[in-house]
Amino acid sequence: MPVPVSQAWTVATYVLKQKLAGRKRYPLVLMLEPLFRCNLACAGCGKIQYPAHILKQELTPEECFAAAEECGAPTIAIPGGEPLLHPRTHEIVAGLVERKKYVYMCTNALLLKEKLHLFKPSKYLSFSVHMDGQREHHDFAVCKEGGYDIALEAIREAVAKGFRVTTNTTLFDGADPDSVRAFFDEMMETGVEGMMLSPGYSYDKAPDQKHFLGRARTRSLFNAILSNRKPHWQFNMSPLFLEFLMGKRSFTCTPWGMPTYNVFGWQKPCYLLQDGYAESFAELMESVEWSKYGTESGDPKCANCMVHSGYEASAVDYTFSSLKGLMATAKAMFRSEYKDPNAVHRPAPQLVQIESKAKDEVGV
Repeated sequence: MPVPVSQAWTVATYVLKQKLAGRKRYPLVLMLEPLFRCNLACAGCGKIQYPAHILKQELTPEECFAAAEECGAPTIAIPGGEPLLHPRTHEIVAGLVERKKYVYMCTNALLLKEKLHLFKPSKYLSFSVHMDGQREHHDFAVCKEGGYDIALEAIREAVAKGFRVTTNTTLFDGADPDSVRAFFDEMMETGVEGMMLSPGYSYDKAPDQKHFLGRARTRSLFNAILSNRKPHWQFNMSPLFLEFLMGKRSFTCTPWGMPTYNVFGWQKPCYLLQDGYAESFAELMESVEWSKYGTESGDPKCANCMVHSGYEASAVDYTFSSLKGLMATAKAMFRSEYKDPNAVHRPAPQLVQIESKAKDEVGV
């Protein structure tokens, strides 16, 4: 099993409590951004395109603890920017672990080896290392030669010292399914606990606007990658979300499932869009017109999105909404081969400008 039983049990009981209380909207994972500053400038990222005075700002540990307690989600992801650039990240992590939150420290791992001594292995802490594919593809994606080797060495060091480690991979148009599958083998050989996947989101400010996936092409790519699955591959995410990416399930977006707190406050409506900020979590939940977002809303910014921050919580909610959902999840966990002879050696999708495909793929 790619996550400890204690974590799976904590999340399951939390969701069931929300269901029994009749809450239709509840947070599952807090996206806690203590800073936007980064030591990379990836072409597909829109999170670091801020002026210098904003990039210098940081959340204090106390602000992070208050957000975690206010939100109440059992799991906290710490993205950025690069959170290891924050001088008090280890204090933030220690405080969240003390509160028995399951923490995923998202990092490009360039600083992980030198910072590792600041952290203690715990079932509550996982390093989620950003790896975008095999060596050549990863280095190209993060715009840094040698980045793959540095990250790989850090992963092995963290695993050897008893830390939980996962990988986090963002896929864009033009990804080679065979290369991605070979990358899965490479990552599992390092001893990581599991892998996380998501299609890239088309940030308006991202330098590279040509390689974002639309919905139909996302399904085609992920079906080619995830069909005929090898038994030793482990994925640290909802199996129904992976089926959603493959086009085998349809979910509506639940942006409140992964709310974001950063130096500006509670981001409306989600991790990916910035339509203002709320001063409190309660204000966020009450003030956002949630029907204005998601594929069904007609908002062009949501049209091609299938990202985990909008849809993985939807998959988890479906799991605990009925016996049918539980059975579907159990089947996906224990019968995950997804045999498809037509998906073997399927060629990578051809690169297409995102503007030219949007009309054809919206709502597909």
